[in-house]
Amino acid sequence: MRPLSLPSRRAAVCAAAFLVCGAAVLHAYVDDAMSFAYEAANPYAEKGWIIREDAWGGDLGEGDKKAVTAQLFRGNSYIFFLGTDVEGAKLRVNIYDTAGNLAESKSWQEGKFAYAEIKPGATGTYYVVVEVLSSPEERTGWALVYGFRR
Repeated sequence: MRPLSLPSRRAAVCAAAFLVCGAAVLHAYVDDAMSFAYEAANPYAEKGWIIREDAWGGDLGEGDKKAVTAQLFRGNSYIFFLGTDVEGAKLRVNIYDTAGNLAESKSWQEGKFAYAEIKPGATGTYYVVVEVLSSPEERTGWALVYGFRR
């Protein structure tokens, strides 16, 4: 294998630096959204809800949706907390059963937070769908955490 020429090495170093910086920005983007999701959960933790460390995150464009799966148990109540750090963004979270039926007992949106609550009638896999309804940004970072109580 031949060594890279100086211009090729510079291009490779620049490309690697760009990828590392891009990954760091995306990671910070999700970390910021994660702190907002935990902020939304905090009042519930103070009321005795157990907030799990399990979390999901990413970024979506306006109108995009992402489904995540969660194993939920009959007899427990769950709340999913969706947050973003983008001012002016509107999010939505809904919970569906395996048949694709809307399963939450209520969902609501407050500023850059959205919530969905469920007390499953059966133990099983549920699909939690997050959506960016509107945003001033091209891509909106989001994070989803949840809590439960018996």
